[in-house]
Amino acid sequence: MVAAFLALRLYSVLGKRTGHEQTPLKPAEERLSAPPVARTIDVTPEHREAAPRTIESGAESGLRAVVSADPGFDVAQFIEGAKGAYRMILEAYWKGDRETLKWLCEDEVRAEFVHAIDEREAKGEVLDNRLVSIERAAITEAQVEGRTARITVRFDADVAAVTRDKDGAVIAGSLTDAIETHESWTFTRTLRSSDPNWKLADTDEA
Repeated sequence: MVAAFLALRLYSVLGKRTGHEQTPLKPAEERLSAPPVARTIDVTPEHREAAPRTIESGAESGLRAVVSADPGFDVAQFIEGAKGAYRMILEAYWKGDRETLKWLCEDEVRAEFVHAIDEREAKGEVLDNRLVSIERAAITEAQVEGRTARITVRFDADVAAVTRDKDGAVIAGSLTDAIETHESWTFTRTLRSSDPNWKLADTDEA
């Protein structure tokens, strides 16, 4: 039941195209009768920071190939879904949740996570980590090989990390000082398949 819930959650955000509704215009008589807005010349314009790029230049041609192979692919929804998967996979690894890792990761990556969990549990250690924030998520690479799409996302995040022993005593890290992390995760999916989920196929430091 947990796996089904998580699958449904990812399906709703990862690589699914959605429409954007527009606010309907007011009737013409309402717009014409609205009181004029006062204008001033001494108002300082509001400074707005540019939104961080979610697609790096080297990935654009590859993303066009993905969209060409799967017209239902939506970049913005994929980014949001990738951030959700990033959080879910990290939390599953920290908690030792092998079942969640099983359906979110390809076999090779899952085996690496499980091996690390086994070693940690053999030492009697527990990770008490928390993902504080994802500062940036950007697609750095994309490609299509046959029916398989591969998309690499760089995550810049802040993580509060603590390792405890079997008695609960802190042996490393701190929950009050977040650590900056920079990682590149590659997700893969068979395009136009009945399975809508992307799986983690590779991880590396960025």
